[in-house]
Formats: sequence, C-alpha cells, structure tokens
Amino acid sequence: MIKRLSIITINWNDAEGLAKTVESVVSQITSNCEYIIVDGQSTDGSLEIIKRYADDITSWVSEPKNGIYADMNKGLAMATGDYCLFLNSGDWLCEGSLSRAIKECNGEDIIYFNTKLSYDGEKRFEELRYPKYLTMRSFFNRTIGHQSTLIKRDLFLKYGIYNENYKIHSDYEFWIKTIIIGNVNCKYVDQFLVYYDMNGRSSKPDDNSLLEIDSILMQHLPKRVLDDYQYWFTKEKEMQILVWYRSQPLLYRVMVFYYKVIKNISRLLSK
Repeated sequence: MIKRLSIITINWNDAEGLAKTVESVVSQITSNCEYIIVDGQSTDGSLEIIKRYADDITSWVSEPKNGIYADMNKGLAMATGDYCLFLNSGDWLCEGSLSRAIKECNGEDIIYFNTKLSYDGEKRFEELRYPKYLTMRSFFNRTIGHQSTLIKRDLFLKYGIYNENYKIHSDYEFWIKTIIIGNVNCKYVDQFLVYYDMNGRSSKPDDNSLLEIDSILMQHLPKRVLDDYQYWFTKEKEMQILVWYRSQPLLYRVMVFYYKVIKNISRLLSK
C-alpha cells in the first residue's frame, strides 16, 4: 500500500463547485493522504470555503491564475505523496471510493478507475468505463479520466510536468508520453472513483481541442505511425456508422436497396 496520496484541487471563482469537491475529500481523507488546493485568487467566496476546512487541508495557496496546467504544476510542486490525484473544483469523490482506491495501489505507475459523468448538477449521470488494456486505439481522440487516475509522482520527474503550452489536453500528452511511448505499468480498476462535472471546459471538445490533440500526436509520433493512426481511426468511425445503420432495420434495408439500384445502373452504363 502507498505511504501517501496527494490530492490536488485547482479552483478559480467556483465556490459552489469547490465546496462540493472539498466536502467529498475531507469526509473520506485518511492519515496517509494530504490535501492541496491551488486557488487562482478567486473573488467569489472560494477563500472562505478553504478557510472553513483549513484544519483538513494540508496546504493551500491563492495566487493569480496562470492556466489550468500551470496551477496543476504548482500543486504538483507542493505534493509529497507517492501518488497524485488531480480532483479539480466541481468534481467530487464517489462515496467510500478513496479508501478502496488506496488499497489498489501496489506500486503500479498509473492506476485508473471508471468515471461517473455529471450533467446538470446532480440531476443526470452517465457511467463511463475504460478499457482494461490501453493501446494507441484507446486514444483515438479519446482519453482516460484524468480525475479518475492515480499517477505515481516519480513519473513527473522522469517524463516532465504538464506542458503549459496546451490549454485543454496536456494530460492527453502525458498519457502519450508515459503509456504509449514509455510503456509504463498501468492498472485498471473496474470501480467508480469520481463524479466528473461535464460543465468544465475540457468536457466540451471543439476545433481547438482537436487541433491540440493533432499537435500532440505530430510532436511525439513518427509519420508512419500517424498514417496508421489516421487509417484505423477512419475505419473505426466507418464501422461505428455501419453498426448504427444496421441497428435501424428499415433504414438499412432502404440503403441496401438503393445501393443495389445504383450498382446496377452503373453496370448498365459501363456496357
């Protein structure tokens, strides 16, 4: 079992979300955990929440924010644990999940759990389960849950801290460097660790988000690998579309009919 787990929360003007996160941590925290909060000099009452739970918080700072990953790196610099868990403001631990998670730590480099996605506050949830084995296919414009993963702190010394040039997917780059290229030891635990607030920026992919992923892949993988990546990514999308059509019997029969008609017309015209 690990000697110490560092739980790191970053926050900026999200007092309501911070309260939910902090309450979920302090209600489960044990003697082999430390809790670190990095606040971006909030002005909305967040500091009052931090001070309210000061006895259960190991250390905290409130300084001008420099970006999501810059603040995560700041928390990482304050951490002393064997493993780190980045639980950002608005996300919260599932009931009883922390002690179970700690028991799963037996020296693996990365230990990842499932995530419950929270929509509209606590009104609607979706269960997100990850693959047991992680390959490049696992990262076809997808990722494992950063907030549901315990990361051995030594990995940041070997592979570097989060790249602050990326605004949304620096954690994705970290997975590529460690899991895909570094082939580090990963362990999947088929349990739910946290609720992830889907109102966060990284939960809403846009063109900039996809451009970051493309930039990360081009930076770390050779062209021959990227060509294969694009080929199989396209094939997988095509298969997903085909499976969906096949799940719609009437639509699928209509498509097959028109395909045969067009094929016959083409054959006649070619004679």
